[in-house]
Amino acid sequence: MQAKQPPSALATAGTALLSRPVLVLLVFALWLLATLGARPLMLPDEGRYVGVAREMLLGDTLVPTLHGLPFFHKPPLMYWLDMAAMRMLGFNVFAARIAPFIGAWLMGAAVYLDLRRRIGWHGAAITLGVLATCPFFFAGAQYANHDMLVAGLITVAVVCAQRAVDDAGRTVLRWVVAAWSAMALAVLAKGLIGFVLPGLIVGTWLLAQGRWRQLLRLLHPLGLLAFALISVPWFVAVQARYPGFFDYFFVEQHFRRFALTGFNNVQPWWFFALALPALTLPWSLWLAPAVQLLRRGVSPRSDGTPGLPRALLALYAWWIVAVVGFFSLPSSKLIGYVLPAVAPLCTLLGLAILRGRAWRWLMPLSAAGCLILVAGVAWQSPHSHRDLGLALGARMQPGDRVVFVDDPFYDLPFYAGLTQPPIVLSRWDDPDIPRRDNWRKELHDAGRFDPGAAAQRLWRTERAAGLLCAPGTVWFLAGKGWQPPPGLEGLVRVFEGVNGDLLRTSGGQRPVCP
Repeated sequence: MQAKQPPSALATAGTALLSRPVLVLLVFALWLLATLGARPLMLPDEGRYVGVAREMLLGDTLVPTLHGLPFFHKPPLMYWLDMAAMRMLGFNVFAARIAPFIGAWLMGAAVYLDLRRRIGWHGAAITLGVLATCPFFFAGAQYANHDMLVAGLITVAVVCAQRAVDDAGRTVLRWVVAAWSAMALAVLAKGLIGFVLPGLIVGTWLLAQGRWRQLLRLLHPLGLLAFALISVPWFVAVQARYPGFFDYFFVEQHFRRFALTGFNNVQPWWFFALALPALTLPWSLWLAPAVQLLRRGVSPRSDGTPGLPRALLALYAWWIVAVVGFFSLPSSKLIGYVLPAVAPLCTLLGLAILRGRAWRWLMPLSAAGCLILVAGVAWQSPHSHRDLGLALGARMQPGDRVVFVDDPFYDLPFYAGLTQPPIVLSRWDDPDIPRRDNWRKELHDAGRFDPGAAAQRLWRTERAAGLLCAPGTVWFLAGKGWQPPPGLEGLVRVFEGVNGDLLRTSGGQRPVCP
C-alpha cells in the first residue's frame, strides 16, 4: 500500500495562513485595496458623493454641500470617512473610495469571524473567498456611494444581534450594545434602513421561533442609549440649523421615495429576484445545493466546532428574502439596494461549495473576472470628465470663475481642484423640475435650504451674458459641440474632452458691457 505523502511546504504555508484570522483579514483587505484607485470616478454617484465629501473637507464638516448648496439626500458617515482619508492621503480616487472599502471589509470580517467559531477556520476562509471574489461584492467595494457602507454595517448589526441571543437562551449584553451601535452607524450611513432592515431580519426570525422574550431583551436600555448617542446628535444639529430638514430627509427622502412612482430607475417587482443571482455568478450556480443545505444543516466537526443549526441557516435564508422583498416594494430600484443580501447569500453558497473541490479552480477564475471587470471600466471611463478637470486645473488662476452649462459635472471640481463652487446654468424656472428625479431637482431642492446661495449658484442661461463683463477669466464647461447662445458668442474653445468642452473668456476682451 502506497504511503500517504506529507504535505508540501506550499500547502503547509497556506494552511498556516488560513488558520490565522489576522492574516486572513489582512489579505482580504489588501485584495479590496489593490484596485481601489485604478479607475476614474463614475457618474453620477461617485462624482456627486465624492464631491460632497471634498466640499465638506474644504468648508463645513457638519453640513453636506453639493456645488455650495446644502445636500440632504444622505447622512454624513460616508463623507466623514472619505474626508478623513483625503486629509491623510490627499485628494485622489483611492482616498475617495475608502468608505465603500470599509463597508465591504466589515461585511466580510463579520461573516468570517462568526463562521470561524462555528465551522472552523478552513470553511470560514473558503466562504470568505467566495464573498471576496463575487463580482457584485467586489465592484460594490470600490464604488463610492453609500450602499456598500450601509450593507456592511447592517451585516455587522445582524451578526451581533444573533450572537446576542445565541448562548443557550441567554442574552449577552455586550453583543446587544454592539448590534445597536452598528445600527446607529448604519443610520448615519444611509438613513432609516440602518435599523429597519436589521430589526425586520432578526425580529421576524426570533418571532418565528417563538423567542419573543429574547426579542424584548434586545431592546435593552443600554443598547438603545448607545444607538441614540451615536445616531441622534447629527440629525438634531442639522435640524436646528435648517428647520425643514426633518421633513425633507425623513418624509420626502424615505417615505415618499419608497411609496411614490415619480422617481427614476423604475423596474418591475421581480427585478431583484432575477438580478441578484445574475450579479453573483459564478457562485450562484450553487443555489440548488445551497437550498438543499437549508434542510439538513451543517453537522458538527470532529475537532469540536459546533456546526450550523438549521435555525441559523434559516436566518440566512430569511435575511436574503427580507432584503430582496423590502426593496422590491418601491417602483424605483437600483442595483446597490440589495447589497445587504450579499453576505448571507454568499455564506450559503460558500457552505454549499465546500462539499466539493470546484472552489479550487473557480475561485481564481472568479478573482480574475473581478480584475478584468475593473480594468474594463478603467479603460472605458464612461462619462468621466477627468480630462476636462485636469485641463481646467492646469489653466485656472486665482480669482477665475467657473460655469457649468446645463450639466452638473459632478466629478469636475474634484479633478480640477476647485476651491469655490461653480455657477450652474440651466432652465431653473422650469415648473417641472420638482416633479422629475434628476440632477436639476437635486440642486433645486438644495437651494430650498439656502435661497441666498442658490441665487448665487443657480443661474438661468440668459443671465450668463453678464459674466462677460466680470473681471478676470470665466471658464465654461459644456457638453460636446455646445454652441454659445446670443450674448456669449465671444467664447473661445480651448480644450475638447471626450465628454465635454472647455471654453473661456476674459472680461477685458468684451466690448459691450453696461
